[in-house]
Amino acid sequence: MDGSPRRGACRRLLLPLLCLLLQGATAILFAIFVRYNQETDAALWHRGNHSNADNEFYFRYPSFQDVHTMVFLGFGFLMAFLQRYGFSSVGFTFLLAAFALQWSTLIQGFLHSFDGSYIYVGVESMINADFCAGAVLISFGAVLGKTGPAQLLLMALLEVALFGINEFVLLSFLGVKDAGGSMTIHTFGAYFGLVLSRVLYKPRLEKSKHRQGSIYHSDLFAMIGTIFLWIFWPSFNSAPTTLGDGQHRTALNTYYSLTASTLSTFALSALVGGDGRLDMVHIQNAALAGGVVVGTASEMMLTPFGALAAGFLAGTVSTLGYKFFTPILESKFKVQDTCGVHNLHGMPGVLGALLGVLVAALATHEAYKDGLQSVFPLVATVQRSATSQAMYQLLGLFVTLMFASVGGGFGGLLLRLPCLDAPPDSQCYEDQIYWEVPGENEDEAQGPLREEERDTQA
Repeated sequence: MDGSPRRGACRRLLLPLLCLLLQGATAILFAIFVRYNQETDAALWHRGNHSNADNEFYFRYPSFQDVHTMVFLGFGFLMAFLQRYGFSSVGFTFLLAAFALQWSTLIQGFLHSFDGSYIYVGVESMINADFCAGAVLISFGAVLGKTGPAQLLLMALLEVALFGINEFVLLSFLGVKDAGGSMTIHTFGAYFGLVLSRVLYKPRLEKSKHRQGSIYHSDLFAMIGTIFLWIFWPSFNSAPTTLGDGQHRTALNTYYSLTASTLSTFALSALVGGDGRLDMVHIQNAALAGGVVVGTASEMMLTPFGALAAGFLAGTVSTLGYKFFTPILESKFKVQDTCGVHNLHGMPGVLGALLGVLVAALATHEAYKDGLQSVFPLVATVQRSATSQAMYQLLGLFVTLMFASVGGGFGGLLLRLPCLDAPPDSQCYEDQIYWEVPGENEDEAQGPLREEERDTQA
């Protein structure tokens, strides 16, 4: 009987202490190391011979706004499909992303832009931090409803560090091209989360199965997230690319790929559905696979036809994954993938990496002319052949899978610590454990606590 009061006292203190500790640590590190870059510092900008219109803010900030909207609104509402977990889906997205933005600014700064004694930040570092937060939220989708906020913050602490290291190895050490993050964001985030979910496997999760489904209005909220993600995905892929033709081409390739993945999703959903009816889960998720699959190759000369073909394939694979592979993943491999991140981010991310290998192998001076320097600088300067660049692209995929798998396994062991207040099997997918839910009477509000007491006694 005293298990529940002890759990309540732990819950009352654990999250506040962890938030304050992490915020205090990042604040100290910011005070020591983080400074405005030349584009942002009043003392530095006006030394140059340029007008205010030249500031990078005016070229990058519109893309940043779109990416920021995707991270906080798109991802948050996409995961709001669970009937009694909407507060947690949107609220924990907010918490995780806010922490990840600070922590990734430090990690990415130390690895990519540490100059002398300081990390210099501007609008581009804001975009890169949002990308890292996106990877964390992808992993969150795999363990959605089965983890508490303290566990999730520690997951973000570890994953952001590994994300930064993996990104540095791929982009700086191996010279891999991955503009839209098929490898560094989607593949890494998906398989980190899937391995994490495997280690945190809950054998008695059927006790919460009645909450794992959606209801009419929760699916509608999730569809709002889908639409926001779909609209802004061209900005997501093109935000970090070279200004000019590279950014323009990336946006176009993503735009066409998304349209094709949407049509293939509707077609396959009706084809495999009962009585030819559409499944909203497919439409919410698989329609977005086109944005994932062209992430690596979107900056390359993929061609509009290539973008359509890639998007159609990604939508098909993703829809079939939701219909047939997700049940096998749980029953045979004991991976409880709440949001189906394997279908939306995992498989399309791997396909996107392989597409990048193919398009890189076909890169020629005739096709790119002077633009080869901005897309494949090592090929343009004859330090690598196109075939060699393709092999490095393939190696980047294997490195990403290794970092994600090892990191997810270690993270799972960390998150299994009993002091981290994981929800019991019978109370997963339930907002009332961590939130005050309006409109619930006192008896209903006490229900989860009484069930929790019974679990403790058992």
